[in-house]
Amino acid sequence: MKFYTIGYGGRNPKEFINLLERHNIKTVADVRLRPDRASMGVYTKANSPDKGIERLLQEAGIQYASIIELGNLFLDMDDSLDKYRQLLELAGELLIARLYKVATPVCLMCAEKNARECHRQQISVYLVEQGHEVEHIL
Repeated sequence: MKFYTIGYGGRNPKEFINLLERHNIKTVADVRLRPDRASMGVYTKANSPDKGIERLLQEAGIQYASIIELGNLFLDMDDSLDKYRQLLELAGELLIARLYKVATPVCLMCAEKNARECHRQQISVYLVEQGHEVEHIL
């Protein structure tokens, strides 16, 4: 199975959607721990699906799945990415289980534009170790 990842930071909504469409993404899997607190309003998971990120994606015909169990619990710590990697080593199978239940191709989304600076990188490494392919949309 092939997975994609994307960060919305610094992207306007049109650019963001164009990138997803170019890769024929069917579902965006939101891997933020708190999607309701996005710094850029359009990317916020609102109280209803007719607003925020869900509306943006829906207008483009892309499904949305909030998978908060893949959010980075250690975000406020200096070694957050190392701790997150350790969590995946211990419970990765349980944490990624819902990724297999969404329409593919699926793209993991978080705020950081650069995957190397985001916990998406650790998720990607874990998925590759499980035999999957991962492409970061730049």
